[in-house]
Amino acid sequence: MSAHAHILVVDDDKRLRELIARYLGEQGFRVTVAVDAAEARAKLKSIAFDLIVLDIMMPGESGLDLTRALRAEDAVPILLLTAMGEVQDRIAGLETGADDYLGKPFEPKELVLRINAILKRAKPRAGVVVPVAGTVKFGSYAFELERRRLYKGGDIVHLTEGESELLLLLARRAGQPVSRDELSSRTGSDGDEAQAENAEASAADTGASRLIDVQMTRLRRKIEDDPRFPRYLQTVRGIGYVLRPD
Repeated sequence: MSAHAHILVVDDDKRLRELIARYLGEQGFRVTVAVDAAEARAKLKSIAFDLIVLDIMMPGESGLDLTRALRAEDAVPILLLTAMGEVQDRIAGLETGADDYLGKPFEPKELVLRINAILKRAKPRAGVVVPVAGTVKFGSYAFELERRRLYKGGDIVHLTEGESELLLLLARRAGQPVSRDELSSRTGSDGDEAQAENAEASAADTGASRLIDVQMTRLRRKIEDDPRFPRYLQTVRGIGYVLRPD
């Protein structure tokens, strides 16, 4: 799946940058490195990369700023590297359009697994793809459960890792409310043991619930005609969210 994919690694830490580049090269990736956002921009002008591994904290233009700028003009997948436990960095990364994030320190194998998962969803298609069995339909959209791919008509809709996991959980129980706590735990976040009736009130104060809300907001922007008044991805007050299929 990832054979010969070209990865741009952007990190001002020379040791980590070289370590990532060497490991990814051993796994069959083509790798280009950049020490900061300025060098990354220069390389992006001449090379079409399949994915960018980008450190958040860099001198000059930060990884978040670069992600925000790239998202305004390019759909290249982005995996952010962030300090372990900094939930606000993760939230900010998702809000700016990153596909996934990985906390430092990390195991190189986990980095490869996350890269492969992103590339699998972003794989270019030859012509129009028709969703197969095991698909939940809502409006002009169809979500293929096994491959975790969302289509509008015959065109694929780009989803980040968090968005696809969230939509998968809701699609598997289409028409039934799913609590924030369950969504947080099942999507890899550390959900708080807040009572269901206080879930919405606590969302602003708990990192895991906030991440779910951010992902839901982004999903609605991609799916709903008017995200303020969602037709398909609805909030169930005091519980969580529900996907309303056709």
